[in-house]
Amino acid sequence: MSTAASFPSYRNRYLPAMSAARIAALPDKTTAPVVLATGAIEQHGPHLPVAVDSFLAQVWLTLTDRRIPRSTSYYIAPPITIGKSNEHVGYPGTLFISKTLLRLQLFAIARQIQTWGFRSLVILNTHGGNSAVLAYTLREIHTELGLCTGFLRPKVTLPIGEQEALYGFHANEFESALMLATAPDYTKSERAVRHYPAFIGEPGELRPENAPATFSWASQDISPSGIMGDAPAGTAEKGRAWMEPVADGFAAEIVRWCETPGPRAHEKIGP
Repeated sequence: MSTAASFPSYRNRYLPAMSAARIAALPDKTTAPVVLATGAIEQHGPHLPVAVDSFLAQVWLTLTDRRIPRSTSYYIAPPITIGKSNEHVGYPGTLFISKTLLRLQLFAIARQIQTWGFRSLVILNTHGGNSAVLAYTLREIHTELGLCTGFLRPKVTLPIGEQEALYGFHANEFESALMLATAPDYTKSERAVRHYPAFIGEPGELRPENAPATFSWASQDISPSGIMGDAPAGTAEKGRAWMEPVADGFAAEIVRWCETPGPRAHEKIGP
């Protein structure tokens, strides 16, 4: 194995793979965005590994980079792999940091890339529990450091049913399918179960997510297995089919950031 093989396939854009002298000499830092992946290490039911979110972030970075011309300038920061996952306490394998530590870590990275000369920071987030903290921290980074900040949001509609789209939000059909497509040796389909914490059409408006009224929850309160969704419906075939349009969507978002640098006052900062 060569030395270069120890870095990701996108190593030519990966800041940790560069020397300090090369980073200092990059000519396009004022316009090229830095992409930061934020994930999590947490329980994903009995059938998936705990690294799903952080692993999939690297899958998206790898697939996305293959779709972007070499002439397009953007760079990739070292990822934040442990996120705010306290909603998954009570299950072995869950690691989490506090919202304060996540904010401080993001702010520290932003401050350093600003010092290096970069002017844009864009988040590729794969864990919903990070979203609120990331959103308000990016606003602070924009106002205090002057960096252009935002999220990558691929504009993709996948053929997922309404029930699954609303209440399948963890270790679900989508994540199960992607893991079967990319890491089948670490995925145990025979252990997957279907569980929804709420159903469309039930009386009342109080739900854990995606409802007029929501309540605070921990996974063990709303799912005995840790799964929220139809995990058995996820297949490798679906995963392979869904990966392509999502990666295309991420690539289009990165290219858009590269082509239109500068503040986007008309766009909300949010997951």
